[in-house]
Amino acid sequence: MAGTPSRRRVLLAGTAALGAAALSGVPAAAAEGAGSAPVRSPFTLGVASGDPLPGGVVLWTRLAPEPLAPDGGMPARPVPVSWQVAEDERFHRVVAAGAGLARPEAAHAVHVEVGGLRPGREYFYRFRAGSELSPVGRTKTAPRPGARTDRFAFAFASCQNYPEGFYTAYRHMAEEDLDLVAFLGDYIYEGGAQGTIGRGHAPAAEIWTPADYRIRLAQYKTDPDLQAAHAAFPWAVVFDDHEVENNWAGDISQPDTEPDQDPAVFRQRRAAAFQAYYEHMPLRRAQRPAGPDIRIHRRLTFGDLADVHLLDTRQFRDDQEVSPQQRLDPDRTILGAAQKAWLLGNLAGPTARWNILAQQVFFSARDFTAGPEQSFSDDAWDSYPVERDFVRDHLAKASNPVVITGDVHASYVADIKADFANPASATVGTELVGTSITSGGDGVEQNAGDAVQLSENPHLKFVNRKRGYVRNVVTRTEWTADYRVVDYVSRPGAPVSTRASFVIADGEAGAVRR
Repeated sequence: MAGTPSRRRVLLAGTAALGAAALSGVPAAAAEGAGSAPVRSPFTLGVASGDPLPGGVVLWTRLAPEPLAPDGGMPARPVPVSWQVAEDERFHRVVAAGAGLARPEAAHAVHVEVGGLRPGREYFYRFRAGSELSPVGRTKTAPRPGARTDRFAFAFASCQNYPEGFYTAYRHMAEEDLDLVAFLGDYIYEGGAQGTIGRGHAPAAEIWTPADYRIRLAQYKTDPDLQAAHAAFPWAVVFDDHEVENNWAGDISQPDTEPDQDPAVFRQRRAAAFQAYYEHMPLRRAQRPAGPDIRIHRRLTFGDLADVHLLDTRQFRDDQEVSPQQRLDPDRTILGAAQKAWLLGNLAGPTARWNILAQQVFFSARDFTAGPEQSFSDDAWDSYPVERDFVRDHLAKASNPVVITGDVHASYVADIKADFANPASATVGTELVGTSITSGGDGVEQNAGDAVQLSENPHLKFVNRKRGYVRNVVTRTEWTADYRVVDYVSRPGAPVSTRASFVIADGEAGAVRR
């Protein structure tokens, strides 16, 4: 993998100095738009790559010279876009190239599924529309399944509320030495004005329509630090609730300030949100939505070292707002029957040395009330305890299970217990929960309720409420998780530090603080 100086040159230098003529091998008519009027400065949202396979990756961009306009400032016609992939950042060794059309019905987004690349290799990519070149992105293919792999480094993050702070954590993440970024949900927030902390273009109203969602996603993606992290590594993304609406569950709308919507009306909103989400993410055609439905659960494999099972805990769940008695209903589901069968099939078959469940909401039990009384979060696996325990028991039979989680705007480390009601029961896995990028503002070390959580839930080993991400280095002998935090997000420029590090040994469930 290239060292930091090379990566910084890619992120900071861009490609303007290379000249449009460098895109050799692309038909001139296609590259110039076949004589149509030129599209000026269209790459305001940057570039991204995602879902790496051994032979290729997804490349993404969207043409939007006016990113906060409903149409992105683009004409109502298809626009030719060409692309290149090279082994070097100056594109002297181009290994793949092509051209396609950015279409208005897809917000002039471009998804290129590049194949024919070599496994486990670093590549650089760029796009061209007319005479305009995009920034350069850096990506990496996955090793072949089963191939000996000695190191897999990745970060995971979630919850990046734009008005609540600056994305400084991403600027630091872009300097890390990573193979992947896993984003675990709440890429945008759908709500109305929440105030700003030094940010312009605060959300003015709740979003509902395809144009609304496109503008909100574009607003977030104009951030230069977020663009830098996307350009530095391939990402694997899943959504949670705020990409559509706060606390939605399946076909059930649960808005905070309006009456519940008719399910048919809510499905129209979901279709608008999913379409815009797909248009702005480096996702494959297999993840293209069909109206209000999208298949976001999938598996990525990194040699013989790591399987990443990306889950959807929102689209198929039963309503989370139920009575304590209903909570224990054995038929309640957060995954849905098809996804649960898919996951259990994955875990029952051959797997890599480490099995990662990349998902959205807190998996381990979490009692919030001191003493014999108990209270749990509705918006977590605690609202589906029978299915959670069923999945846990199957997960425990897999090699080195680790659950990674977002959503709660705080960092946690938890032992996954064979029986959460019995602290003396065996530890069968580990849950690593990441804090938010900005949601919740600057944050604190701990709040008043954290002491109760640590006391009532002895399987919880760490709680912290500063902002940042989790850096993970996985080897054949151990997994090291570094909780990387910034001191503030209310203004730019915060330094990054490692608040805590935990190690999971191969073959030994549970994390130990280093």
